Amino acid sequence: MKALITGASSGIGKEMAIYLSELGYDLIIVARSKDKLLELKKELKTKINIYDYDLANTKNVYKLYDDVKNDKIDVIINNAGYGLFGSYLTNKLDDEINMIDLNIKCLHILTKLFINDKNVKYILNVASSAGLMKGGPLMSTYYATKSYVCSYSFALYEELRRNNSDKVISVLCPGPVDTNFNNRANVKFNLKEMDARYVARYAIDKMFKKKLIIIPGFSVKMGLFFTRFLPTKLLLKITYKFQERKKTP
Repeated sequence: MKALITGASSGIGKEMAIYLSELGYDLIIVARSKDKLLELKKELKTKINIYDYDLANTKNVYKLYDDVKNDKIDVIINNAGYGLFGSYLTNKLDDEINMIDLNIKCLHILTKLFINDKNVKYILNVASSAGLMKGGPLMSTYYATKSYVCSYSFALYEELRRNNSDKVISVLCPGPVDTNFNNRANVKFNLKEMDARYVARYAIDKMFKKKLIIIPGFSVKMGLFFTRFLPTKLLLKITYKFQERKKTP
């Protein structure tokens, strides 16, 4: 058994690697930081291959596929991604495009390239509860990238189902999680953050149970449920106020 995990050097991706290794999976772990990947490799008992690729560079995504396409991978976890906080009017375009390249293009390309691989049985795309919302002022591009991940994955699920495919598509949509995401996005959540270990194990367990939408945490589930009944303009006002409180000093 073998799994590929992008964004595996910290947070949810790292915890997924630890859990899958405990379950007996050999791993292909990918992230920019070679040092962190080597540290993680020392913790794991199964066979580990590391690739220190910046997957925001599309050329590296194709290179990764070429490197591992013959490795008989069972599980693909598209976890690489990051957030960007601030006014859309002042955020730098290059930063937004880089995030789109990682959060969307990398995930899309790897899913597309592996979808017809006879060995691949599970694809877990890591989105966010943000992807199930109607927009996120002050994190507009990030919310939009995660909406793409959700919409894309849901549609793919239905196409596979109608083709009687045995492949499983799952989408992880967590709320705030205690990871390095917060530092990179330059935000501080005002809600209690979930433990990355719990989220990772919950997600893997639900994926193996063929769950399409995976939402850890009862409060997050309830929050998303009630947003369905709010008018879009009101919800955007509420979301803006919520986001504004994330500003770091």
